[in-house]
Amino acid sequence: MDQAEPVRTPASWVVVGLDNGGTCNNATVLDATGQYLVDHLVENPSLVTEGPELAVEQLAEAFTNILELTSTPPTLVRAVGLDTPGPASATGVISSKGATNFSMKSWHGFDIRGALEARIGLPVFYNNDANAAALYAHHQHFGADAMRRSSVAAIVGTGLGGGVVDNGRVISGAAGMAGELGHVQIPLHGVLEADQPVPLCNCGFEGDVESIASLTGIKNNLLPYWLTKFPDHPLAAEPIGSAAKQLRGYGEKEDPLALAVFGQQARAIGKLFTIAANFTDPHAYLLGGGIVEAAPRFRQWVLNTIRESTQLRDEQQAAATFALVADLDMAGARGAAVAALEGVQQRRSTDGR
Repeated sequence: MDQAEPVRTPASWVVVGLDNGGTCNNATVLDATGQYLVDHLVENPSLVTEGPELAVEQLAEAFTNILELTSTPPTLVRAVGLDTPGPASATGVISSKGATNFSMKSWHGFDIRGALEARIGLPVFYNNDANAAALYAHHQHFGADAMRRSSVAAIVGTGLGGGVVDNGRVISGAAGMAGELGHVQIPLHGVLEADQPVPLCNCGFEGDVESIASLTGIKNNLLPYWLTKFPDHPLAAEPIGSAAKQLRGYGEKEDPLALAVFGQQARAIGKLFTIAANFTDPHAYLLGGGIVEAAPRFRQWVLNTIRESTQLRDEQQAAATFALVADLDMAGARGAAVAALEGVQQRRSTDGR
């Protein structure tokens, strides 16, 4: 576990948020007043590559450790929020075909939410990691107005995740796969060059957002094309995977090749947000991922390009905002906690308590 920093002990009942990743779990505690009891990453190894039994035990350990760190008596905990990478069902059952982090056959069709609930003896509310991050981004952006606002968030990383939030609650869909924004196919006019091949996604789709706006899209599709236009570029001598990871640094220096690549990514996200505008008409369009950690001038250029590439009606422009996702490294655990808090409050309201 990370070293403890000063924390505030809870004054009321709480929920715990657990963000399960390929390497680490991240944990947080949120009290009934909406205050987080830690303001930093608190991690332990996730051990997901060693199978469900050990991984669930590590989640239980993360739960116990965060309570000790925050001096929270277990009797104050009303529920736990859990997020994992997908694909998984709305109730936390890993896809029958497995997933990137859950490739072992023992994970296929495994009910991770139910297993954790049985292990710790508390209600567990589940979201996929991108939806959890989107939910936290929404609440962080709108604050007290969160339950009266809507948003769409695109989280750009190795792939492209995201989420749709309406009236403060994430939309999960019938099978738990709503908000899979990366696999929305977009019009490519105005995004690609005339001689540029249609990009392919690892999911098998052509021309979806992830095939362009992701690190994988850079490595597989965009950078190989643009290096033919800039054959003397220093990145041409690098292995393509390494070159893709270095590209953001060149973008921060306003390198023409890098700006061409990131400009295409921004325009692709603008096309996605244009589609969202006509489906959900959100109050906010939120952008997360590695770009949040980039140099301020460069990340603002990316956000501005996305805004300029999103076609909104005058009324929508007056009502909507564009913003970056804050606290990205803690967004999953915090979003999972928000979902658990909302779940408890909804149950208490239903029960009349």
